[in-house]
Amino acid sequence: MLLCFLTAGIVASAYADAALLLEEPFGGFGAMNPTGHAAVYLTDVCAASLTELRPCHPGEAGVVISRYHHVGGYDWIAIPLIPYLYAVENVNEIPETASPRLELHLRDAYRRKYLMSIAPDDPKREIPRGEWIQLVGSSYDRRIWGFEVATTAEQDRQLIEQFNQGGNKAHFNLLFRNCANFSETVMNFYYPHAVHRNFIVDVGIMTPKQIARSLVKYDRHHDEMDMRTFVIPQVPGSIPRSKSVDGVIESLVKSKKYVLPLALLHPVVAGSLVAAYIVDGRFHTDPKAVVYEPESGLDPGESRETAPGASHPSAGTGQGMVESSATAPPDTSTESNGQGSGVRVMRTGSRE
Repeated sequence: MLLCFLTAGIVASAYADAALLLEEPFGGFGAMNPTGHAAVYLTDVCAASLTELRPCHPGEAGVVISRYHHVGGYDWIAIPLIPYLYAVENVNEIPETASPRLELHLRDAYRRKYLMSIAPDDPKREIPRGEWIQLVGSSYDRRIWGFEVATTAEQDRQLIEQFNQGGNKAHFNLLFRNCANFSETVMNFYYPHAVHRNFIVDVGIMTPKQIARSLVKYDRHHDEMDMRTFVIPQVPGSIPRSKSVDGVIESLVKSKKYVLPLALLHPVVAGSLVAAYIVDGRFHTDPKAVVYEPESGLDPGESRETAPGASHPSAGTGQGMVESSATAPPDTSTESNGQGSGVRVMRTGSRE
């Protein structure tokens, strides 16, 4: 028994993954800025605190890191996967449907337990306002697309050291130091020069969709990236549905309130924008992306078809994706680790 446990631990640490989370826009700000949000999910890196990373213990579900505007004065914040998506600590606490009131209640409950240092009580309000709400319960507001690539334990160790020893003071800028720029930096840390700006369709501004586009193109020529795609559905309920993610030029071309007046006043400019979008701007998410089911005990990007003993390869590959053989854990029960991580008891598997 002890030998089996030690073997599982060795196998589990033999590989890791990093995934770009391409998050759809929602609400009033999303209507004005349809580029959405970008974050990075790391399967084998966990949160020692909101601003400190560490290697995961066996069975932990990993962490989501991203850059936010005016949250605690920090440049980046780390949140365990399950709280980030559902504002609860464990998978068995995820509601089947959600209303705006339930979403607010779950977020506030998590805030009171773990986020008081960056979102303290407001004596004038029962629940404080602020952008801290972006840290937890993301899947209530929007659908999330994942672009997962293979990494190594050594790369994770170097990333943890770099982040923990580097400065973490906010210098957010909507155009040049936004969430997409942060995710670009992380993904390029694992695969140097994989992500780059597009001066045609995004006028040089890094966007979440451009990161995804870059990763897909890079994967087509670098088998070692071993990309897989997944989708995390928006939780059903009465909360308005999120919209599709657009790039800079794409949002102009698709918007009648912008493109029609521009076509009348500057037909050449409008025609150039449309041509640029058609030539280099069209990019669609993978229709065969693996649907994340948290109750299955599998990581985002893993599927039952890729588990040990499966007789058929996964259909969740496309757009130049490469099939992989990530395996499912033998035990999918959950427990809390005191940090709101929604840990699984055991995770084993290997890549071929």
